[in-house]
Amino acid sequence: MPIAVLLPHGPVTSVAPAVVTEHEQPGLLATLAVMPDPRDPRGVRYPLASVLAVAVCAVMAGAVTFAAIADWLRDLDSSGWARLGFTDRIPVASTVWRLLVRVDAEVLSTVLAGWLCARNTATSMPRPVDDRRWRRVIAIDGKVLRGSRLPDGAPVHLLSAYDTGTGVVLAQVQIAAKSNEIPAFTPLLDRVQAQLGSLNGVIIVADALHAQTGHAREVAVRGAHLMVTVKANQPTLHNLLKALPWAEVPVGDRRRDHGHGRQETRTVKALTDRTPGGLGFPHAEQAVRITRTRTVKGKTSRETAYLVASLPAEHAQPDQLQDWARLEWHIENRLHWIRDVTLREDAHLARTGNGPAVAAVLRNTAIGYHRINGETNIARATRRANRRPHDLIDAVTRSNPTTQ
Repeated sequence: MPIAVLLPHGPVTSVAPAVVTEHEQPGLLATLAVMPDPRDPRGVRYPLASVLAVAVCAVMAGAVTFAAIADWLRDLDSSGWARLGFTDRIPVASTVWRLLVRVDAEVLSTVLAGWLCARNTATSMPRPVDDRRWRRVIAIDGKVLRGSRLPDGAPVHLLSAYDTGTGVVLAQVQIAAKSNEIPAFTPLLDRVQAQLGSLNGVIIVADALHAQTGHAREVAVRGAHLMVTVKANQPTLHNLLKALPWAEVPVGDRRRDHGHGRQETRTVKALTDRTPGGLGFPHAEQAVRITRTRTVKGKTSRETAYLVASLPAEHAQPDQLQDWARLEWHIENRLHWIRDVTLREDAHLARTGNGPAVAAVLRNTAIGYHRINGETNIARATRRANRRPHDLIDAVTRSNPTTQ
């Protein structure tokens, strides 16, 4: 069997990467050139950056498996291959697969997240310096890749940090076998801090699993703030929050939504306890109660959630607390759900090496790319990218995104 496919369109001339000035952001190929190559240098036929760029572009265009990535490459013409760095031939599907399952997924996540953040910074309007109410909110949540398998038969479990303002996954780590998300929290913060340079003033929102005293201290040391739901997994803290005199606390914020036959009212109350250790959780400044009342087809249900926040009332008003609590769901609704439904992650039987985690990084990148370009319907965006592959290649490989 041949190990490469000769180009059927004749010879292809090599395209040298454009020179990047200090005022420009590097294109995708230049960005991926820093990735460590897991291959033996002897006999390397294809640039690592080119294969990775193909994988990124293909998933942006809707490819949902490694085989589909190779198919997307084969369907390009010679000019598309040249712009992606292939000179006289392209790799077959098995070559693409063998390389992708060996790439370091966490390093790839860091490199691609940095590329997306740089593009977003270059193309977005500067935020007013007097916008004191604005804060970067990062949601942290885990996801099990149900189609994947580790050697012990368990599925791969990933923990991600999602920038709710941009839609970019800033970092992703794989949870060790026979472990859970709690030990992975600090390594994930390390990668987020390395990506942003500082976590000072950042709001970290997470579900009840991360209502851990160690997490609260770790976040505080970095100058960030934690807002976390408290449930029965922390029974002492949960009972303390429930027993607070909520009847005496005025409603701080109330919002009503309706749609799809459902009416919902969300009421927020916040209470500050200045007594050291009064809330029973490190660095906690406010206790928050959110009451959700839903009416669907004439049936009304009521749900109460308790949270703690490490920001004092003067820096976190009830309307902001409500916003941040809702942003915690964005990682589920705007990332994980898209990976499952649009990019069919749970149906992907990636079970070799780093393949499952690498595939997740590619999906994160595709979603983040479309988000920073203003797309709200990722399925439509991937279909458009698939119809216009040359536009996609041009957009991701040119150096200066401000010219888009």
